Amino acid sequence: MKVVATNRKAYHDYDIFDKYEAGIELKGSEVKALRAGRANLKDSFVKIKDGEAWWVQGHISNLDTTYSAFRHDERRPRKLLLHKHEIAKLAGYTSERGYTLVPTKLYFNNKNKAKLEIAVAKGRKLHDKRRVMKEKELKKEAAAAMKRYGF
Repeated sequence: MKVVATNRKAYHDYDIFDKYEAGIELKGSEVKALRAGRANLKDSFVKIKDGEAWWVQGHISNLDTTYSAFRHDERRPRKLLLHKHEIAKLAGYTSERGYTLVPTKLYFNNKNKAKLEIAVAKGRKLHDKRRVMKEKELKKEAAAAMKRYGF
């Protein structure tokens, strides 16, 4: 599995509940750009519309060698390939107040297919973000102390 991009900000801004793997409908130039690692998941989200899942605001840059007539729109909405029962489940999550669908990882699986890992998430308040950061810092200090004293 070759990871192209991760959305580290999602783990900071949201509480992650459930994860799904979705295929992506891409053009050839987009696949080549992904293989070169030219993708960004920051500020993107997944939207359920008319029984279909769409990846919105995901950024896949053009390659420098691409002829200008064949360049793709870098931020175009891309259709996600999921089963109907998965889409229905995700639509049920998003109909509840406060839940959203956030892409967490973009990668190529063992069969060289581009996959997007999406997570059901709920936004954190500022004080929750501070609490989580404090807990991580305490765990880090405890692990360092255990290592220092040979445990």
